Amino acid sequence: MSQNEPFHCGRFKSLKVLYTFLLKSLALKLCETNQMQYKVLVVDDSKLARMVMASALRRIRPEWELIEAINADDAVEAISSHSVDIALVDFNMPGIDGLELVAKIRKASPTMPVAVVSANVQDEIIGRARELNAAFVAKPLTDEALGAFLSGAALRLKKKK
Repeated sequence: MSQNEPFHCGRFKSLKVLYTFLLKSLALKLCETNQMQYKVLVVDDSKLARMVMASALRRIRPEWELIEAINADDAVEAISSHSVDIALVDFNMPGIDGLELVAKIRKASPTMPVAVVSANVQDEIIGRARELNAAFVAKPLTDEALGAFLSGAALRLKKKK
């Protein structure tokens, strides 16, 4: 290759493009190694709803571990046996509802980031969730809403450590 010929290396048309790509790749790797990995508990009696939340979580935070529970009893067991960091709790469940479960979680883990996730968007439910220091995320769940909650949760957990 002479000095007047353009540089071609696969998909990179210039050294500048290659250099930029390598810098961005290195920065991304550094960010990934500095990110904390958390365990997220998803509690919902509906398998479809758990699948939707799990799918969104894997898109937003693929490095985080997912634990699923189908009711409050399973959730309490998961929290004690898996060192859960964050909980996403459905409101409408048979037996103990989501807010009662959040109250139980608060007794065991007062600072755990928790969100009540529900299509039942009523001021009373949102207010009760806030009284328990829990966020409220409306269904249908969006990546933006879940991502905002998870980002806030990660910040709270990082400050705690």
